[in-house]
Amino acid sequence: MASVLLFVLSVAFVVYLNPREAKFKYEFQKGKPWLYENLVAPFDFAVVKSSEELEKERKQLRNNKTLFLVREEGLKTAALSQFEKEISRKWRLAKDSGLLTTNTSPSLAGVIQNGKKIISHIYDKGVLKPIESDVSRNYGEILLTEKGISKAVSFENFYTIKEAAMYARTNLPYSSNEEVYNLVIGVIINNLDYNILFDENTTNNYLKSQLDNILPTKGLVQRGELVIFKGNLVDDEKFAKLSSLRQAYEGSFSTKASLYYILFGQILLVSILFLVLFLFLYQFRQRIMEDVSKLTFILVNVLLMVFMAKIVMDFGVEYIYLAPFPILPIVIRSFFDTRIALFVHMVAMLLIGFLVPNSFEFIFLQFIAGIFAIILVNNLYKRGQLFFTAAKIIAVYCLSYLSMAIIQEGSFKQIEMINFAYFAGNGFLTLISFPLIYMEEKLFGFVSDVSLLELSDTNNPLLRELAQKAPGTFQHSLQVANLAEAAVLSINGNALLVRTGALYHDIGKMTYPMYFIENQHTGLNPHDELSFEESAQMIIGHVKEGIKIAKKNNLPDVLIDFIRTHHGTTTVMYFYKQYIKNFPEQEVDLKKFTYPGPKPFSKETAALMMADSVEAASRSMNKPDHDNIDKLVESIIDHQMESGQFENAEITLREIKDIKKIFKKMLMNIYHVRIQYPE
Repeated sequence: MASVLLFVLSVAFVVYLNPREAKFKYEFQKGKPWLYENLVAPFDFAVVKSSEELEKERKQLRNNKTLFLVREEGLKTAALSQFEKEISRKWRLAKDSGLLTTNTSPSLAGVIQNGKKIISHIYDKGVLKPIESDVSRNYGEILLTEKGISKAVSFENFYTIKEAAMYARTNLPYSSNEEVYNLVIGVIINNLDYNILFDENTTNNYLKSQLDNILPTKGLVQRGELVIFKGNLVDDEKFAKLSSLRQAYEGSFSTKASLYYILFGQILLVSILFLVLFLFLYQFRQRIMEDVSKLTFILVNVLLMVFMAKIVMDFGVEYIYLAPFPILPIVIRSFFDTRIALFVHMVAMLLIGFLVPNSFEFIFLQFIAGIFAIILVNNLYKRGQLFFTAAKIIAVYCLSYLSMAIIQEGSFKQIEMINFAYFAGNGFLTLISFPLIYMEEKLFGFVSDVSLLELSDTNNPLLRELAQKAPGTFQHSLQVANLAEAAVLSINGNALLVRTGALYHDIGKMTYPMYFIENQHTGLNPHDELSFEESAQMIIGHVKEGIKIAKKNNLPDVLIDFIRTHHGTTTVMYFYKQYIKNFPEQEVDLKKFTYPGPKPFSKETAALMMADSVEAASRSMNKPDHDNIDKLVESIIDHQMESGQFENAEITLREIKDIKKIFKKMLMNIYHVRIQYPE
């Protein structure tokens, strides 16, 4: 019931995030043929310009902008008045000082008239002030505004300050009288100033108004007009029409009734996808369905991806390829198997596909990237692995997008290069998965490969304590870890998990180490002082003691499971047989000689039980040769199978056979047994 409620809440959350608008039912790509029936416009709609076309128009306007110049009207009058005053004053001073003589010098009135004529001409034509603003670098038309009226001009119509001075020197008629010429030309040049100025504000405002008035459309398709024939290639023109029709169609259903229909459709569609995930887990991963924390973990991560897509879409559709969706399969793969990671990623990307444009392209790219992320992340606990994976994900994104873009555009010119930058950012953002795994591990109580690696370190305080208090048990645990790890590797299980579990499976023996034969080195056996039932209970008790020690040291439940199950419901055979031998007349209480269980329930716990029994029994062999090792492994594991110890574990007979081969080979290597050659 709890699992069903979690799925219902997930459906509600995803539906809430979905926009309430109709979806265009046709999928199309540029450069591909139209695979549907002939498409006729269902209503009038405008053909919308693409973002590239709009940007091209904006760029063209910026490169051909209109520059506005303005004439300072009052400067001419002020310059003429100032010239008359200054020349009159200097003329009198020159005459008083004897520099000018009445006989050889022209009249003051004539000088003033000629000077004003030159100044008037210069100011009428205009002296252009140099333009330092970057706005003027690219331009088309130049307009000069005078008295509220603008007319087209060019920069060649105006003097520079140097050209104005040259004009004055050339056209002043007193070149034969050096004293008069120098006096007058100095005053004229002194009264020259810029009267044609660049009007940056008007230029920018006019450009802005032109940019704002760019039409977003480039034509109209009328109702009943044929948009595209079946089989026609979707070229640029048809792609623009189809995209415009899709945009108009998805925005046309805004009535209350249509919104209810859309909502119903979204609920149904999202429910189907979550039902697929539900049935997959129910059919193939029943234990996840029974564990609320594991199911919550999977659904929360799916919803986080959908929520991230929604946030990115609200911020800007163009940033969708920056969102690091490969995080999902990496995180799921850290705690579950590859099959679950792939299936969950597929469902999540299909859910997000309803939110994003070009859903086929999006789902294809994300699905390929997710598959490579799952395949490439094998050893997440290795520091360099995640960085190499990020680089490989970037390469996969870029190659996949490049191949699709070439097919759609037919050339490299139209490919949006910014997407490659987004893919690079996407790849590096996948590094977030490392701290995310750690946080979710603590939040949901899971164990990642990184934690297992830390726990499997023999310098761990609990393992050091085991080595000190029960050195024989510690050595036994190391050998069992090697056997179990090799066995699980051969059947594609979690080798790191079983190795770590093997190191801790016998920590309960630390409580009374001398009651276990591997720790007895003095020849004294404390079992000699106990009854057979008491001895059996001491041996069986190491399981309960191990669970108690593990919980005290905060070992994760997944490792405690190895302690619980490594003997299953087997019998302490030595003391059981001794009891029967010594008390043949008495009825035996089998429970006193039997471990409480539970039985192994996974490949890893089953492999540990086999490895533990085989390794312990191999130490008592008198003659560890090929035949004896073969018989030992076969008899022990067959007995465990006959007693039903593996009936709850997801392990096949073929896998058990492979494990037997591994054990035989490793034990022969341990005891240096020569290979038997056929006679």
